[in-house]
Amino acid sequence: MSEIPKDHPRYASLMTREKIVEGVELGITSQQGLVAQGRGECFDYLIGEQTTTSALMAEKVAVAMLLLAKRPVLSVNGNAAALVPDSLVKLSEVTGAPLEVNLFHRTEERVSRIIEHLKANGASEVLGSRADARLDLQHSRAIVDGEGIYNADVVLVPLEDGDRCQALVEMGKKVITIDLNPLSRTSRTATVTIVDNVIRAVENMIALSHEMKGLDEAELRKLVEDHDNSRTLSDAVRQIIGKLEELSDL
Repeated sequence: MSEIPKDHPRYASLMTREKIVEGVELGITSQQGLVAQGRGECFDYLIGEQTTTSALMAEKVAVAMLLLAKRPVLSVNGNAAALVPDSLVKLSEVTGAPLEVNLFHRTEERVSRIIEHLKANGASEVLGSRADARLDLQHSRAIVDGEGIYNADVVLVPLEDGDRCQALVEMGKKVITIDLNPLSRTSRTATVTIVDNVIRAVENMIALSHEMKGLDEAELRKLVEDHDNSRTLSDAVRQIIGKLEELSDL
């Protein structure tokens, strides 16, 4: 990993890029993941590189949904494994949702490496290697564990592609996505969309999980029932418009 001075004005952003590059070198992130990271970073600029009020509310609803779920699962791809492996392990522990590796550019070697990477960051068990069930898709994202994503009622899919999100929703599952692009098919298909950087979002969700575990079921259900995902997306678009207007006045 490159040496980046901590006083560099773009330190956090540059370190994130380095994690993705390191993920490629470790064989857990695909080269295509570099492109996805750059696209997400662009949208992060446009929301001001902050967790907005609507994103924080979506994170709260997502936690409520995970705590209420009977069979929640946290799906992990190469970018998520490179960026937030330890945080995903902590979120799994506090919510009781197992981790499952699911990849578009799938090889058994990559799956094994990501599983070992997550275990090196504290996971005791990671699903994804059994690969004994399929979603209705024509690519490797279709390959899932029967006792994991296939049988889940709530699935968190950070850094997702839209067709799998749609397939999961069509199966009757509640889908939570973390996607910095409020215009994407994933964002518009998911049950709950968190328009935030995955690094901020997962850390927020860990803290919220600890706070909300003491709430009764009725309070958690009200949070979920009152949520309007289209309003979350509209708020994110307005945030982007406001940022562009602010910059245009410089």
